[in-house]
Amino acid sequence: MSRSPGRVPGHDCPVCPRLVAFRQANRVAEPHWHNAPVPSFGRHDARLLIVGLAPGLKGANRTGRPFTGDYAGDLLYATLKKFGLAEGEYGKSPNDGFRLIDCRITNAVRCVPPENKPTPAEISACRPFLVGEISRLPRLKAILALGSIAHASMLKALGERLSQRPFKHGSLHALKGGLLLADSYHCSRYNTNTGRLTTEMFEAVIGELRRRLG
Repeated sequence: MSRSPGRVPGHDCPVCPRLVAFRQANRVAEPHWHNAPVPSFGRHDARLLIVGLAPGLKGANRTGRPFTGDYAGDLLYATLKKFGLAEGEYGKSPNDGFRLIDCRITNAVRCVPPENKPTPAEISACRPFLVGEISRLPRLKAILALGSIAHASMLKALGERLSQRPFKHGSLHALKGGLLLADSYHCSRYNTNTGRLTTEMFEAVIGELRRRLG
């Protein structure tokens, strides 16, 4: 796969009509929110890329930073800090001074979808931006997929076959080119409230990635 610079979505990305309409409605309802494709967070020299599903309506869609302002960010950022992959105090704001270390965060779909459910067509339409994200990370060694949709989209972006690398929480997949793909259930409120994902389970995945990165 080429590591040449790729595309990034513009503030008014027109690719997905349903997401455009939802964005425009949100801009009317909440004119002071970000309400645009959410850019990735972290440095381009990071060795770890974390891939979520899509921005939350009142989280990243509001603040303009992945996982910032919603419950999933509370668990994600606390865990990254615990394992030395972030520093500072997470204040649920893009201006809180919280900083990632050797880590970058993005989403499989950059715009907030209605009911947090992107369609297969929208996931495919946004994949070129995921490919572009990977191409801008020259030191990339490991990827953490949060949920099965992020897992599948990442494999397709890398030209890997999903049938050979099924999603399973805690799984580690050795990919072409020496990349390592790790799987975790998404750190959403639903998954943690139902016990599908516990703090200990999530920390075990992040901790193993931290150990492998050294």
